[in-house]
Amino acid sequence: MIRELRFGRRPAKSGQANAMVIFLHGYGADGADLLGLADPLAPHLPNTVFIAPDAPEKCRNNPFGYQWFPIPWLDGSSEEESRASFRQSVDDLNAFIDARLAEEAMTPDQLAVVGFSQGTMMALHVLPRRPEPVAAIVGFSGRLLDPELLEKEAVSKPPVLLCHGDQDPMVPFADMQVAGQALSQAGFETYAHVMKGTGHGISPDGLSAALGFLRQKLPQG
Repeated sequence: MIRELRFGRRPAKSGQANAMVIFLHGYGADGADLLGLADPLAPHLPNTVFIAPDAPEKCRNNPFGYQWFPIPWLDGSSEEESRASFRQSVDDLNAFIDARLAEEAMTPDQLAVVGFSQGTMMALHVLPRRPEPVAAIVGFSGRLLDPELLEKEAVSKPPVLLCHGDQDPMVPFADMQVAGQALSQAGFETYAHVMKGTGHGISPDGLSAALGFLRQKLPQG
């Protein structure tokens, strides 16, 4: 059974939307946590609508936030629980993307997905397995789950930008290289940006790199 995701939406600054960015938040946060990024991005992407859903489950470690799936070493859940929840959230996210594309009357090549931490994990798993490539994926401070399966299971290959802080205490910086190697080996157009001196977060230079990538890959007319 598909769970409907609540979401926030910022309309295109120009009033004429021809592109869409979906933000996927991290463990224990909510959609509003990333929707604020629309403020610095919108002036440079005036024809883009910004959407940020809440993940489908209340976070076990933070009753005020949400999770895409539980994390055993953080919340005491079992590996089986985590995997089952992840599979359900994959279905939920696919349905959400389909619904938003239909609602906004857009095609996948007009969509970019920007993830943070657990949201990056969802983006890097879900989007390559969809039938049509989106315009771009930007992954902040996350990791690629099951990298050994990507080459075999990838159906579409959107361009990917990975951004990671070299002082990240939550998701090791080395995970960016693991993801990048797997993506490149599987034939994805892959870029990386090191956020120097940054922990588990999004630095100004990382956001600038993401903006440049989005401007390059999303329709601008």
